[in-house]
Amino acid sequence: MRRPWLAGVVLLSATAPAAARDLPVSTAAELTAALAAARGGDSVILAAGTYRLTGASCATAASAAAPIVVRGATPLGARIEFDGLEGFRVTGPGWRFEGLEVRGVCAVDSDCEHAFHVSGAADDFVLRGSRLVDFNAQLKVNAAMVGGIMQAPDRGLIEGNELYDTHARATANPTTKLNIDSGDDWVLRRNYIHDFEKGGGDNVSYGAFLKSGGKRGLMEHNLVVCSSTGGPGTRIGLSLGGGGTAPQFCAPAFSAGTPCAVEHDGGTLRNNIIAACSDVGIYLNRGRDSHILYNTLVATAGIDFRFDTSTGEAVGNLMAGQLRMRDGATFTGTGNRVAVPDAMFTAWYQDPGHGDLRLRGDVSALIGAGPARADVRDDYCGRTRPSGALTVGALEHALGSCGTLLGGPAGASDGGPVVGSDAGRGGDGGSIGGDGDGGAPAGDDGGGCGCHTARGTGAAAGPGLLCVALVMLMLVRRRQQARRAGAGR
Repeated sequence: MRRPWLAGVVLLSATAPAAARDLPVSTAAELTAALAAARGGDSVILAAGTYRLTGASCATAASAAAPIVVRGATPLGARIEFDGLEGFRVTGPGWRFEGLEVRGVCAVDSDCEHAFHVSGAADDFVLRGSRLVDFNAQLKVNAAMVGGIMQAPDRGLIEGNELYDTHARATANPTTKLNIDSGDDWVLRRNYIHDFEKGGGDNVSYGAFLKSGGKRGLMEHNLVVCSSTGGPGTRIGLSLGGGGTAPQFCAPAFSAGTPCAVEHDGGTLRNNIIAACSDVGIYLNRGRDSHILYNTLVATAGIDFRFDTSTGEAVGNLMAGQLRMRDGATFTGTGNRVAVPDAMFTAWYQDPGHGDLRLRGDVSALIGAGPARADVRDDYCGRTRPSGALTVGALEHALGSCGTLLGGPAGASDGGPVVGSDAGRGGDGGSIGGDGDGGAPAGDDGGGCGCHTARGTGAAAGPGLLCVALVMLMLVRRRQQARRAGAGR
């Protein structure tokens, strides 16, 4: 089919304003051409089908107010297969991706590094309602030289996505599903991150981290299930600091002579559910002024604050394992319930090791056991918490039961983020250590509610396109409401 917009590509002026356009595509060649032709306000709309590429460039500058949107005509109907080192290479600001399925299909795992590589001036990047499978780092963010100075992307939003691998990554390269090195004000919200394993090198993998000198990051309402079936490898859930950063890659100095003394400053983790991690569920590595608020950690080693520049607070967390400060770290702890046995979680919840926290037992001892917080207004399921004392953990049990999965047993739906799963993998044993990403310290001596899928063993597991369509509609409505209120992203 001839695309009328293609004929006018060379006529676009760099200075004259142009009306926003829909650019429909149905082949890989058309997609590549549309990405090059798109301008701020345009939408590149992918018909359902499979698009095989080695990579794609997204360099045009847009803005948060007039983004370039790349989306499926139907949520997850467009499947993009990358057989190359990097998938979408985003260097321009204002790019937004929605409702896509992106898979790495390289014969050698080290050849499929990133589904998205966002760098330099790529501020206001948005990834929403998508499924990313089989990459060493589904998202990689880092600073780059722009106009003779190092610049990092700011104000990213990663919302309502599913990220996982179908097999252990046979690589010694860093393996982290959301790998965000530098950049301020990134938000990771309502994502389902699960089943990741680094099968080579130091065998250490992460669900997500923010590091390399970034500031004010927020991780909230995420479900992280490090392993759904058990297996080798060292897995950590969420982190501020990750495995550390070589000085030349660390903001603000970006100098080999200036150590990365603070990996992340002013970060917040709240209302997350983290389960089945062979090491700690939350790791603070040189995370200054960190706020770890009302998370639930099941079958993990707990929470570690580590090194002398790690400071902050841990409030209202419900957790297996311990709450530790190591190697000179300091923090204040209030209202946490630690060292909860697996048997207790099983008595309280339906299937806690796989993230199903619907109630099955008496949780009255948890209700009102945490202090009031003005910055914890809701729970994992998006329900408004009371104004006084709060239930410990990510769920406000004073409001009754809340489904944390979708696509599982009847009643498990909770109407939040994304998508279906076609694989489950596992992990156990090991001790925390940096992934060595950028020459950082490696090795260690040990030491929304989500529209998330239930664990499954085949392609039938998961809610399918209807769930995702409902989610995308919900997100569109929320954005419309936010615009009407003069707020929101």
